Parts: sequence; C-alpha cells; structure tokens
Amino acid sequence: MWKRLRDRFTQRTQKHITSGQLANSFDRRAIVIGGVQAGVGVLLATRMTWIAVAENEHFKTLSESNRVNLSLIPPRRGLILDRNNQTIAANQQYYRVDLIPERVPNLQETLGQLGQILSLTPAKLQDLKDKIEESQGFQPVEISARLERSQFDAINVRLPELPGVLPQRGFTRLYPTGPSVAHLVGYVGPATADEYKKDRDPLLITPGYKVGKDGLEKQFEQTLRGVPGARRTEVTANGRVVRDLEMRDDVQGNPIKLTIDGALQDFAARRIGLESAAVVVIDCDTGGILALCSMPAFDPNSFIGGIGRVEWKMLNDDDHIPLLNKALRGLYPPGSTMKPMATLALQLHGVEPEERVSCPGGYRLGNRFFRCDAVHGSVDMRGAIEHSCNTYFWSMAHRVGYDAIAPVAKMLGLGQEFDLPISSQRYGTIPDAAWKMRRYKQEWSAADSLNASIGQGYVSVSPLQLAVMTSRIASGKNLQPSLIHGHAKPFGPSFPFTPEQLSVAHDGMFRVVNGSGTGVGSKLPFPDIQMAGKTGTAQVRALVARGHVGDWKSRDHSLFVAYAPADKPKYAISVVVEHGTFGARAAAPIAKDVFTYLFDPAKAWAILLEMEKGWGGTPSERMASKYRAYTAAYGTSAAKVGGDKAVEDAKDKAEKAATPPDKIVNDVIVPRSEVDATKGTPAPAAASTPAPAATPQAEAPQ
Repeated sequence: MWKRLRDRFTQRTQKHITSGQLANSFDRRAIVIGGVQAGVGVLLATRMTWIAVAENEHFKTLSESNRVNLSLIPPRRGLILDRNNQTIAANQQYYRVDLIPERVPNLQETLGQLGQILSLTPAKLQDLKDKIEESQGFQPVEISARLERSQFDAINVRLPELPGVLPQRGFTRLYPTGPSVAHLVGYVGPATADEYKKDRDPLLITPGYKVGKDGLEKQFEQTLRGVPGARRTEVTANGRVVRDLEMRDDVQGNPIKLTIDGALQDFAARRIGLESAAVVVIDCDTGGILALCSMPAFDPNSFIGGIGRVEWKMLNDDDHIPLLNKALRGLYPPGSTMKPMATLALQLHGVEPEERVSCPGGYRLGNRFFRCDAVHGSVDMRGAIEHSCNTYFWSMAHRVGYDAIAPVAKMLGLGQEFDLPISSQRYGTIPDAAWKMRRYKQEWSAADSLNASIGQGYVSVSPLQLAVMTSRIASGKNLQPSLIHGHAKPFGPSFPFTPEQLSVAHDGMFRVVNGSGTGVGSKLPFPDIQMAGKTGTAQVRALVARGHVGDWKSRDHSLFVAYAPADKPKYAISVVVEHGTFGARAAAPIAKDVFTYLFDPAKAWAILLEMEKGWGGTPSERMASKYRAYTAAYGTSAAKVGGDKAVEDAKDKAEKAATPPDKIVNDVIVPRSEVDATKGTPAPAAASTPAPAATPQAEAPQ
C-alpha cells in the first residue's frame, strides 16, 4: 500500500506544466489580491468620507477641545448682612493656587518646589500632605488662598515645571470679625469626596469652590450658592493657558440679612475676654436677636481651606471648649435668674406680693435645716428678688408645689425650642412631677420643689432661653425670637399676668441693680438710663466648693439676666459665664458694658480696648499668639485632623462633656446620660439607676 501511494505522488509531481498554465494561475491570483486591495481601499475611502462629512462636527469638537479648555468659575457666595447692611460674611478677591494630585508625576518634588516658592513651614507642608491623602485623585487640593502677587507670578513663571498646579484668581469667603461670629455664621470649606460621590455635580470639584459646613452658611447653602460662570481659554499641548477666548460671568448667590447688630455682636464677643461664656441680646419690641455670642471660638477664616494639625490641637486642648456653641447648645442650671419668673407663678396661685416670710438664715424641711446665704429677716416678694432670698422661695414652693411653677417657666421660654434657621438647639430640662415619674418612676418630693424653685437640681436651660424669658418678663409680650431681618414672628398667645403682677417682678429686678440688691455694682454709667436685672450663681460641684473655691471646673457658673431701660424696656440680655463664680462678679459686669455700648458705643469701646491690653489683644491676636507657641512646641507632631467627621465628633464630645449633671446629692454628681438633651425627650431610665433622694442646694451669695 505504501509503495502504491509513493508511486502515485511521484507521478503527480513529475507531471509537465506548461507556460500557459502558469500564466493563467498568476492571473487568477492577481485578480483575487487586487480585489481584496480594492475592497480595503473602498472601505477606507468610505470611512474617511463618513468621518469627514457625517461626523465632521463631532471630531471638530474633539480637535477644538485639545486646543480650547472649558472650565467652571465658582460662583460668589451671597453676602450675610447684619440689620444695618454691614457685612458679616463677605467675599474677598484673591490669588490662589490649587493642586490636582492625579496630574502630578512626582508629588514630593512638586511639594518641595511649592514650599520654597511660598515659604511654607514644615507644619503647613504636613497639613498639605494630610489634605492630599484625604482627597480623591481628581479632587483639587487648596495649597493657599491668599497669595501675594509676587508669589502668584512666581508660580505662573514655573508652571511648565509644575504639572498639576493650578494658579488662578477668584473670590474667597472672608469673615471680617473672625471668632466673634464663628458659632453664628459657621464657615465654608472644600466639598468632601463623599459629598461629590453623592451629588456628582462637577461644581463640587471645581478649584476654589466651597460649600457651607456649619451655622448659617450650611443652613442657607442653596440660597447663598449662586450660579457658576464658565471660561473658554486657548491652551498649549501641555495645558498652559495662551489666551482667554470667551467668558460667562457667574451669578452671585442671594444675600441674607439678619436681625443681628454686627458691631454689637463683635463688641459682646470681645467683652467676654478670657472667660468661657455666652451672651444673648434680644430686641424687646420685635423679638429680633441682636447678638448671639459664644466665646472662646474658632476663627472661621482658618477653616476655609481646611484646618491644620496645630490649630486643631490648640482647639481641642482648650478646656474652655471653643468648638461648643454655648449660646444655643450649652445647658446650665439657671440659679436665681428664675426667681422673677417664680414670683409670677406664685401670684397666679394666690400668693400676695406683700405677704412676708421670715428668713432666719435658712429653711427647715423635716429634721434638716438648709442655710440661705444670709439672714434676711422679714422679706416680701419684691425684697426676695432684690436680696435673692432662698428661704422665701423655698417656703412658697413648699406651699404651692413646684408643679405650679414649671408651667410658667415653660410659658416664658425655658426648656423650649424656638423656630430659628439654625441647625439645632438643646431643650434642657424644666422638671415637674410627670417628668420625674416618666424618668425615674418615682413621685416628686418636697425637696425636689426646693431645689427647682431656686434653679438647681434637675433644672437646666440655655442662654438663649434665659434671654427669651427676660424679654417676655420685661415687655409683658409673648415675643417669638427671630434671626432673619424683616421676618419678625407674630406674638404668641397673651400671658395670663396682669400689669400689677408684672410690676412686682419689674420692681424686684430694678432693686437688684438700683437698690440694695446683689447687682448694685453694675449700675449703668448714665444718669438717665437704668437697667433692671437678676443675678444667679449655679452650683456645679459639691457644697464644699461654692463660689471661687477649688479648681476652675469646680467653681460655680455665673449668670445675669437684665433689661434696659428699666422704665421702657428696649433690650433684654442674658449672660452665662462658665465657672465664673458669683453672678455679680463675672456675668453682671459683662451685661453692664454691653448695655453701655448700646447707649454710648464710644464710651464702651474705650473701656474694652483698655481691658484687651491686659488680655493680650483681640481674640484673633490672642489666637495667633497661641498658634505660634503651639507651632514651636509641636510642629508636625500634632495629631492629624481627620476631616469634617473629626470636627463633628469633637463637637459632640464637647457637648457631652458640657452637659450638666441632673443634680448633686450628698456631694455626689448624678449623671443625666439617660436624657436626650437635644430633642428634649426623656429617655427611659435604666432599671439599675433609681432616682436619688433629693437634697436642697443653697445658692451662694451673688
């Protein structure tokens, strides 16, 4: 078989092929190859025709995009104005430089060059590296938003050596009074990666664009934002700008006008000085909030580009808690500032103002004697306010019960939330029998009434609530606090108090300052203008550490509420100084100077500027000095900030640390961790946490 196959193959290979056959074979192959080539040519020609004709506009656009760059222009934020049209939050023209990490081939080399050009300290360079780590690759990172013109020019000259670096001109937010408005206005900052992923709006990653992060800036973000502009520029192959071709201007955001008096806000905040305090001033005619201060505070200008490590450590180390908005979210026992309110409640329940109570220096409840701060002798209702006699209010509260007083406290604004355009308020607690039963499953006791009647025990309120209470007592009107100018809220339901009943509280408060009361050292320096007020000293720790005794955190809170002029109330104020000792010692002098400013600004500024010399300058100057000291001490070793979440966590921690205990019993602080102080809803008490037996707490001299 194999032989036959081999012979057949040999015969075929040795077969004679003529020249004609070879020619025919070549022609056939040439035709096939030529046909294939022609087909490919036709396809190429067709495709080229399609590209040149049908898709001409598409590829023209792509080609143009290589030569022309289209970029968004961040819109200018709307202004935040005070009642006199003075800017509280403005826009400032600036030179800035950003960096897009994903476009930088050698990050360390680029940062080194920028550090030399911009004279960045090691701490600033470390902050910059932190921001780059937190950002996404496409997200621009602000290097500096306030360059000198010479620095801006130096960056532009070196642009070919600095890929990914974007110098530009634009507008940045500016808070002229800095820390004075920090807690009121809030601040702006770059959008986070999470915010961009949620929104996918390209504006959020546009270099220079900022969003509201806190306060009114956050609450009115959509109003203040505006509409972005656009710019078409001719660029080289490596992205360098050759010339501007076309520009569409941005549309500035809408302004917001507040009831706040900006100059008063700045004065009151600065007058707090080195204390940890809150000041709230309310217009007694309209309910408009004229000042809402909490100090110390942070500088919102520092937060615009993202706060650095050193300043973050500085804020967190401060035991005065600059991150806490004490005016809205600080809770304090009101102490004797509740006594004018209590007299209105007592009158509603049949107590005659002329009825006298003998004060032998205290009050006996059962087999215990609780000392007043002095032996006041025989006092009536007006005298009890004037001399802040605890014995009088203990006696009356024991007679009528605190359940008669609590509704009036709530009616006048204590323990209440108000309809204001702010992110959150804290209710505090105005206790009563029903509250204690819900909380502890126990009956209200006589000792509880004694505690609550002098603003101690379970009672806690905010400085804003105290100011509202004072404005309502002063005016006799159910004023509703407002913050947006031109949008005053209508009065609430009329109060059940007669003019004669209100006059008792007014007379007592007048005598506190202008008679022989606890606030006589804070009379106004005007012969024709007087204020009426009430001091308060709120117990913080055990009875052995009253007033100025012990370390700072163990000292009592100092409170003062007042209105002026006394004969025709125009302004109401509350001042709370944390651990300031007696009300007359720390809080009342601040109120006196704030009222002095309202009636004679020049006189008040002269007093304040002299004080600031002893304090080390303005709040901004003191912060700058402290920052330099921290930079020298910690440099780049301070802990990393951790972004917006770290700021929010720090605020929450500060609020929890500042929340007062429910009460003090036998020198033991009973925690109020079970209470939701933000929403004002008592949480169920743990079965293992019974209510303690109450011990009345004497208030210190004020």
